[in-house]
Amino acid sequence: MTGTRDSLRSYLEGRENLGEPEMFLPSGGRRETLEKMQRAGLGAPDTTGLGTDAERLARSGTREEILAIQDMEGLRAVAEACTRCGLHSTRTKVVFSDGAADASVLCVGEAPGANEDRTGLPFVGRAGKLLDRLLLSAGFPRADVFICNVLKCRPPGNRNPLPDEIEACSPFMLRQLELVSPTVIVAFGTFAAQTLLGCRDSLRHLRGRTHLYQGYPLVVTYHPAALLRNPGWTRPTWRDLQLVRRIVDGEQGQPTARMGAVEAAPESGMDDDAGAQDQLILGGRDG
Repeated sequence: MTGTRDSLRSYLEGRENLGEPEMFLPSGGRRETLEKMQRAGLGAPDTTGLGTDAERLARSGTREEILAIQDMEGLRAVAEACTRCGLHSTRTKVVFSDGAADASVLCVGEAPGANEDRTGLPFVGRAGKLLDRLLLSAGFPRADVFICNVLKCRPPGNRNPLPDEIEACSPFMLRQLELVSPTVIVAFGTFAAQTLLGCRDSLRHLRGRTHLYQGYPLVVTYHPAALLRNPGWTRPTWRDLQLVRRIVDGEQGQPTARMGAVEAAPESGMDDDAGAQDQLILGGRDG
């Protein structure tokens, strides 16, 4: 009974700290309240196994504590209350993820933009619609992949993320990766690729190869927003996603080194059949 009272007290204190309205419990409502605590990831029984609540982790949890959170819903609860860097003061919504938590393909972008900040979902708007078509062209419906960003909050004015922001947010992305345990990771854009691989190499050098990140094969390709400005890069992006398709299907050997080349995709120009493929992907583009 003492443990239950402590759990309830922790939950109510967490609500107060987060600025939530006062809660009045109905008679006999302890079980319902504890179930709500579990769903929200607040109080105890907590999802971290460390005897801490989501509000404390969101404010000052260590990297090790965040990496110890046991499930995706608990991780989401901590991320959505996060104040670990200054971006929390300017965000509208935390952009945690979209898609299947047991996906074979995990897609990583840089950071939320204005549409993502407004909706709380990654890769929406024109770039998101193009991403959906690109994924589908390689046999990956959006609902079947897991999509997230390096940062969960939008940098003001879409500026580049700062090192301390990346450091504060990186445990969330890494734990997402561990929980999903995909067959392959796709890094969309230079920033996501350089951040994951810890390098400053150009996209031209990183594309067309299978890399390793935390033991997972990683394929680098263009960001969909870049394709809206440069449609000629659509065909090379499609070819990159065909490499992802072969890895998922077990038709592509695993990389033997961090930068082991497996396929050199053309960096400029198009194959003879590129026009038809690009028309399929880009048809009906948003204005």
